Amino acid sequence: MPLHMMLKKKHLSAGRVPLILFLCQLISALDVPLDLVQPPTITQQSPKDYIIDPRENIVIQCEAKGKPPPSFSWTRNGTHFDIDKDPLVTMKPGSGTLVINIMSEGKAETYEGVYQCTARNERGAAISNNIVVRPSRSPLWTKERLEPIVLRNGQSLVLPCRPPIGLPPAIIFWMDNSFQRLPQSERVSQGLNGDLYFSNVLPEDTREDYICYARFNHTQTIQQKQPISLKVISVDELNDTIAANLSDTELYGAKSSKERPPTFLTPEGNESHKEELRGNVLSLECIAEGLPTPIIYWIKEDGTLPVNRTFYRNFRKTLQIIRVSEADSGNYQCIAKNTLGAVHHTISVTVKAAPYWIVAPQNLVLSPGENGTLICRANGNPKPRISWLTNGVPIEIALDDPSRKIDGDTIIFSNVQESSSAVYQCNASNKYGYLLANAFVNVLAEPPRILTSANTLYQVISNRPALLDCAFFGSPMPTIEWFKGTKGGALHEDIYVLHDNGTLEIPVAQKDSTGTYTCVAWNKLGMAKNEVHLEIKDPTRIIKQPEYAVVQRGSKVSFECKVKHDHTLIPTIMWLKDNGELPNDERFSTDKDHLVVSDVKDDDGGTYTCTANTTLDSASASAVLRVVDVPNPPFDLELTNQLDKSVQLTWTPGDDNNSPITKFIIEYEDAMHEAGLWRHQAEVSGTQTTAQLKLSPYVNYSFRVMAENSIGRSMPSEASEQYLTKAAEPDQNPTAVEGLGTEPDNLVITWKPLNGFQSNGPGLQYKVSWRQKDGDDEWTSVVVANVSKYIVSGTPTFVPYLIKVQALNDVGFAPEPAAVMGHSGEDLPMVAPGNVRVNVVNSTLAEVHWDPVPPKSVRGHLQGYRIYYWKAQSSSKRNRRHIEKKILTFQGSKTHGMLPGLQPYSHYALNVRVVNGKGEGPASTDRGFHTPEGVPSAPSSLKIVNPTLDSLTLEWDPPSHPNGILTEYILKYQPINSTHELGPLVDLKIPANKTRWTLKNLNFSTRYKFYLYAQTSVGSGSQITEEAITTVDEGKKAMASRQVDIATQGWFIGLMCAVALLILILLIVCFIRRNKGGKYPVKEKEDAHADPEIQPMKEDDGTFGEYSDAEDHKPLKKGSRTPSDRTVKKEDSDDSLVDYGEGVNGQFNEDGSFIGQYSGKKEKEPAEGNESSEAPSPVNAMNSFV
Repeated sequence: MPLHMMLKKKHLSAGRVPLILFLCQLISALDVPLDLVQPPTITQQSPKDYIIDPRENIVIQCEAKGKPPPSFSWTRNGTHFDIDKDPLVTMKPGSGTLVINIMSEGKAETYEGVYQCTARNERGAAISNNIVVRPSRSPLWTKERLEPIVLRNGQSLVLPCRPPIGLPPAIIFWMDNSFQRLPQSERVSQGLNGDLYFSNVLPEDTREDYICYARFNHTQTIQQKQPISLKVISVDELNDTIAANLSDTELYGAKSSKERPPTFLTPEGNESHKEELRGNVLSLECIAEGLPTPIIYWIKEDGTLPVNRTFYRNFRKTLQIIRVSEADSGNYQCIAKNTLGAVHHTISVTVKAAPYWIVAPQNLVLSPGENGTLICRANGNPKPRISWLTNGVPIEIALDDPSRKIDGDTIIFSNVQESSSAVYQCNASNKYGYLLANAFVNVLAEPPRILTSANTLYQVISNRPALLDCAFFGSPMPTIEWFKGTKGGALHEDIYVLHDNGTLEIPVAQKDSTGTYTCVAWNKLGMAKNEVHLEIKDPTRIIKQPEYAVVQRGSKVSFECKVKHDHTLIPTIMWLKDNGELPNDERFSTDKDHLVVSDVKDDDGGTYTCTANTTLDSASASAVLRVVDVPNPPFDLELTNQLDKSVQLTWTPGDDNNSPITKFIIEYEDAMHEAGLWRHQAEVSGTQTTAQLKLSPYVNYSFRVMAENSIGRSMPSEASEQYLTKAAEPDQNPTAVEGLGTEPDNLVITWKPLNGFQSNGPGLQYKVSWRQKDGDDEWTSVVVANVSKYIVSGTPTFVPYLIKVQALNDVGFAPEPAAVMGHSGEDLPMVAPGNVRVNVVNSTLAEVHWDPVPPKSVRGHLQGYRIYYWKAQSSSKRNRRHIEKKILTFQGSKTHGMLPGLQPYSHYALNVRVVNGKGEGPASTDRGFHTPEGVPSAPSSLKIVNPTLDSLTLEWDPPSHPNGILTEYILKYQPINSTHELGPLVDLKIPANKTRWTLKNLNFSTRYKFYLYAQTSVGSGSQITEEAITTVDEGKKAMASRQVDIATQGWFIGLMCAVALLILILLIVCFIRRNKGGKYPVKEKEDAHADPEIQPMKEDDGTFGEYSDAEDHKPLKKGSRTPSDRTVKKEDSDDSLVDYGEGVNGQFNEDGSFIGQYSGKKEKEPAEGNESSEAPSPVNAMNSFV
């Protein structure tokens, strides 16, 4: 049994007949190698309908292959064409192509006819199609005289073209003398037959050069028809022309331009028929006339127009369906409509079909004794007739072959022999055309051969199919098997797919699929094998894709695209925009991973795709760029519904630039009153294009509109037309009306005037009215110009008035205004406060009381009371000097207040005055008072002089602020040892008249710390401190020098090193503790031995609760840290009334708490004695401790 029949056995369960047909096709699909004997095969031929250029040589192609090489012959018009007898005809060597040399002599028309080529060798003969050779023609228009055409405005017109019949048919178009195409529209258009149709003519259609041109593409020539002249005249022109020959009743009226319903210019009637061949373009045309110009619509009865194949041309007057099929047959209806009616036309379409293949016969290769079939199956409308030929001869008259049997469209071969080899032709024909196919039967006995190149390398991406080719030939048909590597059995279809053409398919290739594969082909005559190699590569992937971007026009955008790929493959990165190349613009720049677009424009919006290509695969990712911007300005502003106090504004929105408009802002300009100034009028939703606007009288309005989206606001639109509203009386009065006198005998009335927009009309003025509030006087009125102030003179002092200001213009008055109250001018108060009393609260604070003045004596708005106070003299000294007066103001009707910041042990005087808007009234009688004693300040300085072995002398200056009579000084001192520990404290009381004191019986060479206080009968003041050292005993010093120098002893050196190490460790520990907030030893010792009077005080003492550990408060280690003259000075207290108020005119609350302000006003007056100072605070005392 033949091997290819064994393959059939494997699949017979699927159905024998279809399988046989399939295998026949498979066998015939095998290309016979050209080194093997085979019948001829036509490889190239001229088209069936061959139109030639008569100006060039005629070349009729016919190429074929075969073994042995075929010989060629031709027939012309059904008879043998002997090329040897015609010197102008030659055949190309090794080819059947004819060359007819008509350029030297001869005419193309001589060689018109039907040509057929035959290629023949010992195995059979193949024939070409019937080639109809015709020369192209481009004839001229016949001469004709065209009369000018004169039509009335609105009539319809058809300008005929009627081009000469050429080969191939000409392309028609209309132009003028300047070779400019005539404009076409729904009203004027060219039909499929080339005529120019006017649905209605207009005066602008008048011209003398309507020219129809015919272009013959084959010969590249253009022929021109004679120009046609058209004149369109109006009714008036027509009446003037014929008035001399017609009576008045015969003159044309408006009838010529009267509107009319549509009628069809083409096609005629209500129905027509159209026939088209399958696969062609179906073109249906309807052109109508009418006034107004009709619009054309298309429908298919009992069906719908096919999607994606239907197109409208020529302003919808032509319906085209491409690749038409039998299913497109049916009735199509065109409808022409205008405002006066509609007209219908039905076109019945029949689709016929020239023959087309269902199964074309294929070459068949068989080995001796095998069976096979040739199938020729075609369809068409009408159904084509099938006829067979063998070697170009009708099979009915050909030599009989016992191995073949004809069964309609099939030839069955059985037990073929080498003599069965032949070429069979199948012809399928109907009235619309024919099909001719050659298919040979080649009987061969050949061992297998593999046609795929040896050691071919296949590279495949992992997880994708791998197809390993094994193209083969053999007769009988070989069996194909595949093996992997050097060991193992044949590959089976449970994992692999074995295709009948020899290809091995690995559906999902993995890394372990890499290796060498062997294809083996064998039949009964032999065996062949071939090795191929497979490599699996990693796929190319985009690991960072470009992202959707929304950017504003003019900005920059960047897209990122990172690629991962097999290391043996080199990818190329390409960026596309909308599936095309990037614009050739320097604004677009790319690098390895990025695409950057600078200065983004509207046209840059779209889809950007990053594509990574290797030799094996590709990967791509896309992102959309949306370019947004503020909207374009609205346009076409129009004002409608214009009323006295409203108007409707309509506009057309500009482009939203890809960001929806959210609102429109409307502004107005008053060209009469505020030219160039635009003010807000209204806002409306972004979906509106109309706004009803409220208007004011007597305004010359212009409007403009701005659009706003999420990006921002557009530029303003162009201004609308101006609209002047009618004048009317004012509808509002001035605001901010006030009456306030500037002099005791006047009343100044002021107001905020109306602006021009509020005036509502020309001649804006104001009616000012006033009268006393508490009197029975009539209103006094005056009309003033457009000002903002009016002064009433001769008024009583500070009298309440009722005031009105009313607007008016040339049309009338504004509504009656409400009255407001004002006062005439103020004068200075006449009476001083009486019964002034002072209550001294303590040494620094006093409370003052007074009686209010009568309200009428104020003669103005009571603003408050003002206290002047000053230090008159000291109780202890009589030296006079200029002093400073201080002022405190208490607003409103208060009758008491507190005076803070007084100096202890001082004599003060004060007076009280009433204050109104004009100024101060007379002062009350001066009232004096004394402040009691307080504690003194620290002594001004302290220094130690004349130190000896056992004594120290202290000198000091009295306190700068004794704040009373000093009773004594208190001196305290204590020793400080070498480790800074404080010794016992010693107290001394020193008379107040002393400023020098010597301490005796002190220890020699010892440091002492001293604390000095001044004291009055109230108590002790702040301290001043100092340190000093007694001198060294010289005798003991000399004795010590005579002792053995222990510093040179070894034991002492060792001891000192140990001590130094211990000190270093202690310093490290102290440093760590100090960084953690702890106290160092010196501080602890000071805390343990400090003077009790400077120890931290408790909260119930009202003093500070912690002693500062600042460096300045530590005992001195090496000498005093005081200035070189060993004097410590305490600065004067910087307390002032600023601590109680906010500057000038300080105030107090009702309960005496301070709300006042200190005044810097000074009055120089003589004073006795020295100024005393207030008692220092505990803070000052602590700060003075050095």
